[in-house]
Amino acid sequence: MTRKKILGSHVKRLLSGVSDHGRRHLTEVETDLIQTNLLLEEAIEKLSRNFMAIHETVSAQQAAIDALLAGATPSAEQKEQLGALSSQVGEYVNAAVTSMQFQDMTSQLIDRTLKRVTGLREFLGTLGAHGAEMVPESDNDEIVELLGKVSMALAIQSLELRSVLRKAVSQKHLESGDIELF
Repeated sequence: MTRKKILGSHVKRLLSGVSDHGRRHLTEVETDLIQTNLLLEEAIEKLSRNFMAIHETVSAQQAAIDALLAGATPSAEQKEQLGALSSQVGEYVNAAVTSMQFQDMTSQLIDRTLKRVTGLREFLGTLGAHGAEMVPESDNDEIVELLGKVSMALAIQSLELRSVLRKAVSQKHLESGDIELF
């Protein structure tokens, strides 16, 4: 193989690797952001539902209290309903608090997304730093050697970043069991 073909092969492999690495991480960033958005939508919907239920229950309690203050004598059924309303408020408050647990998962997703962006920035910084070492007067052997160093440095960074990001984001689902996001 001629030196020109060797050089071309190294440049092609390097550019292809950078492109694949960048595309892979940007796809994962996009996935994490979509998952974060879905978690936020679900949590907001559940919070809204629970707060409306709390409002309705407190309004029913207030109506019963107003009737008592007006001198009405509650029936046994009304007394039972009043007691049930108090426990309902507690259930709705607990459900609302559970709905707010999305914060933990979104924090994990955002942290992972930031690590991906930082890793990609460092990856491109390494490429730029090594590229700065190349001078126009470099001969083919020097260029091939530099490209080999760049490829090795980028491969190491890519593996390190992948090992940091392997951990899945997980938490109890807001209503039904465990979910894991990849």
